[in-house]
Amino acid sequence: MATVLLVEDDHVVRGAMLRSLSDRGHAVHAVGTALEALRRVAAETPDLVVLDLGLPDLDGSDALRMLRGITDIPIIIATARDDEQSVVRLLRAGADDYMVKPFTGAHLDARITTVLRRAGRASRSIQPVVHTVGGLRVDVGERSAHLDGEPLALTRKEFDLLAYLAARPGRVVSRRELLEEVWRQPSVGEDQTIDVHLYWLRRKMGESAAKPRYLRTVRGVGFRLVAPD
Repeated sequence: MATVLLVEDDHVVRGAMLRSLSDRGHAVHAVGTALEALRRVAAETPDLVVLDLGLPDLDGSDALRMLRGITDIPIIIATARDDEQSVVRLLRAGADDYMVKPFTGAHLDARITTVLRRAGRASRSIQPVVHTVGGLRVDVGERSAHLDGEPLALTRKEFDLLAYLAARPGRVVSRRELLEEVWRQPSVGEDQTIDVHLYWLRRKMGESAAKPRYLRTVRGVGFRLVAPD
């Protein structure tokens, strides 16, 4: 069965859902805040997240946006909100499914099975892709990157950023596009997030903004990845 991260601040509801899913064979970890959820996902990468919207430290919609910034695992929203506008907004923000409380453990188990089956079909349909730019080799299927034959120890988001640029060699990619496609954040004003990840990515590739080899900044526009001269 699946490894499920349950994000629910109501200890009574959390306990009931944990017992129900555990009885159905899932390995369930439960947390009560968005911050705990982000830490768990970054450290352990569960198969699926069940996310409540009414969290004490952060609104669930913001938590969804932040989770989508670090992972693409399936996320099921569990909440008492049932208006259509909220449903559409959350699905567009990256939720894979949406359940309105109250619901039974059997119903949640069925949704988990369906979402994981759908995610499995999608991953199997993707053909292995390898991008080569100069001495840089990025294997999307294996999520590995090598520079001049040496492996690069990248974080999840560093790899996603490098793979996105490597798939578009020579093309200038704007900050807005990176936020929308890599971080899945349609909002603006998050330039520092990109700059921090580019800084560490450059360091690991043995270059800097002042002395670039592969990662070039196009001032006022964005970035592009090119083979060294």
